[in-house]
Amino acid sequence: MTWANYSDVTEFILLGFSDLLQLQILLFMIFLIMYIITLLGNLLIILLTTTDPALQSPMYFFLRNLSFLEICFTSVIVPKMLVNLISEKKAISFPGCVIQMCFFFFFGSTECFLLAMMAYDRYVAICDPLHYSMTMKKRICIQLALFSWFSGIPVGIVQTAWLFSFPFCGLNKVNHFFCDSPPVLKLVCVDTYLFEMYAITGTILIVLSPFLLILVSYVRIITTILRIPSAAGRHKAFSTCSSHLIVVTLFYGTAGLTYFRPRSSYSPDTKKLLSLSYTVFTPMLNPIIYSLRNKEVKGAMRRLLSRKTLQLKL
Repeated sequence: MTWANYSDVTEFILLGFSDLLQLQILLFMIFLIMYIITLLGNLLIILLTTTDPALQSPMYFFLRNLSFLEICFTSVIVPKMLVNLISEKKAISFPGCVIQMCFFFFFGSTECFLLAMMAYDRYVAICDPLHYSMTMKKRICIQLALFSWFSGIPVGIVQTAWLFSFPFCGLNKVNHFFCDSPPVLKLVCVDTYLFEMYAITGTILIVLSPFLLILVSYVRIITTILRIPSAAGRHKAFSTCSSHLIVVTLFYGTAGLTYFRPRSSYSPDTKKLLSLSYTVFTPMLNPIIYSLRNKEVKGAMRRLLSRKTLQLKL
């Protein structure tokens, strides 16, 4: 059978939460509020870490990158999901689906490596504090951040271009709320064994390689913290990396359950719920976690509010 016998697909229907017809408006309001909180929270982190003199360390440089990344990551998916929740035709164009998937892979891969760079920063700060200023000087931090951002480019382009080079059989209903690889791949008409092997290998390399770096870093960090004689010293050392550890757990926990589940236990509804965790919930929680558990960030917020109050009085 030649590709000419397959029907062309010009758009995809994102089924999303169409089975919850009675809750569409409620879901729209909930996700809209969460998206606004995500934007405002991460923009606040960017503002504080850019303008406050006390937040100019490498840790907050990486946090600023993470906040910008979370804004981009969630903006690739949530706006279209919100439109589809209140639209009768829940469609996305073929090029729109390609672009959405490409940026999803790009930002997802970047976040894996950026979280690893943040773990390395905490490792140096706690395990080798005397050389921290030299090891994590500005030029090196910029290089590590650029490596994290550029690491996602080949993944996004190659995997997306390869998937959409396959013919589709005229079937265009994607059982998801965005164009993710597994549900779109189900609509392909030809054998995709090589692509699936590549996707599995790529996912393992992109997700597990940074995770192993994070794991090794925290094993060394915890070992070092346990050697600190005073309880106050241990608490202070652990508090500098606890927020990052929570964020890593949330991101890798939900992403791992999504992409490393056995096929026999795969459920579209479960996949949607897990995908919501790392595309909607985690980007919203990150600035809350870093602001509530970080005295320096809370202090910077108080100083910002004091300046604004003083400006209003004047």
